Amino acid sequence: MSLNEIHYQPLTTVAKHIAAGDISPVEVTQSILARIEELDPKLKSYTTVTAELALKQAKAAEAEIGKGIYRGPMHGIPIAVKDLCFTKDIKTTGGMTIYADFHPDHDATVVTKLAQAGAVLLGKLHMTEGATIEHHPDLPEPVNPWKSDLWTGVSSSGSGVATAAGMTYAAIGSDTGGSIRFPSACNGLTGVKPTWGRISRYGIFDLAATFDHLGPMARSAADAAAMLQCLAGWDPKDTTSLSSAVPDYLGELDGIYGARGVKIGFDWDYAGSDADPVTIGLIRDAVAVLAELGALTQPVAFPSVESLLQYTMPMTMAEMAACHEGTYPSQADQYGTWIKQGMEAGRTASPVEIGKGIVERFKFRGALNRMFDDVDVFVMPVFRTGTPTWTEVREAVAQDFNIIGKFTSPFNATGTPTVTLPCGYTDDGRPVAFQLAGANGSEALLLRVAHAYQQATDWHTRRPPGH
Repeated sequence: MSLNEIHYQPLTTVAKHIAAGDISPVEVTQSILARIEELDPKLKSYTTVTAELALKQAKAAEAEIGKGIYRGPMHGIPIAVKDLCFTKDIKTTGGMTIYADFHPDHDATVVTKLAQAGAVLLGKLHMTEGATIEHHPDLPEPVNPWKSDLWTGVSSSGSGVATAAGMTYAAIGSDTGGSIRFPSACNGLTGVKPTWGRISRYGIFDLAATFDHLGPMARSAADAAAMLQCLAGWDPKDTTSLSSAVPDYLGELDGIYGARGVKIGFDWDYAGSDADPVTIGLIRDAVAVLAELGALTQPVAFPSVESLLQYTMPMTMAEMAACHEGTYPSQADQYGTWIKQGMEAGRTASPVEIGKGIVERFKFRGALNRMFDDVDVFVMPVFRTGTPTWTEVREAVAQDFNIIGKFTSPFNATGTPTVTLPCGYTDDGRPVAFQLAGANGSEALLLRVAHAYQQATDWHTRRPPGH
């Protein structure tokens, strides 16, 4: 395998070559670090590059593998994490200038798990301020490698850009209303928002804890499965983490049935009411591919979500205000405009409205569970269009977040797992993606269906022009 093309090789392929001794983790890490040095001054995905640590970890991986000690498919693989994950003695800002000098005294559980799996930490990735909609005005804004005026997706903006541009094999993102799915869609990636609690959230900056999910972002379902395998599991430091057994996500991808016999539902009335014909057409094509693979596709009514959407933002903002109670409003001058507005909304939210929202959240969760009695997987757009521009997003959010969050935020309210994957491009080159959603705990099934789709198509193999 040539080092000139190593950066875009699948994570799972590189892992096999590392395990076989065909290529060194040190060589791979050096190659990716050189690519970061070449591209990131323009793309601005990294807030901190931990080159010295990465090479130290790569050498340790090389030594272990040379002795016959192989920890699994993440061993010796260079990865990066969103800058809301605590990293011991390494600056962790959460996209906020207020934490510009914060060096945690411990690692987040996900960082610990990656280290235990033998992964190589390349660094920390830029994100929006506090994992909200906008980047802090004094911090760099990552650039979409497909086209510079396109939205990167937020809040895991750096995670999306770095992975798409071959500056890491995969990344950790977080998702409160779409923040794994938006950047995955915008950058042509495969992203997993797992069941709430499937991955420990210990040692992160929360946005809204009961809506927050951590998950992998990668260039294929197989690569995402490999990363999810080492991240998932119960954590005594996070009492909300799930204690149920972790499936063999990677091993189950190539099950003999693939998508065959899987009941896949869709609601074109709900999706089409707000999505453009090009987007719906490409998603219909994806469903047709799944049908050709033996899936049982059928229409199903998506539960009414309007009442839930009315309360989602107030509930999220109230939780955000609680998370920042120690620094806001006492240090309000260090926050950007958007996050300040959100926290003010959260601090002044009506208890009655929050109470109504909690009720609607539980009612919608119950209705969604009933839908999954009839289908195994539900297909949903991520956006109403192909990847929007920054201008289009800002204009939409100024009116109502639900314009961009209509298809994503309901699954945060329920903790439902989703896999986002590319399904085409518009005539002007904007990536288009769709979501596969399933009942809680169905990540293995969703990844298997996504993998089957990607075995039959090549959208996930497309790369940003010029990179």
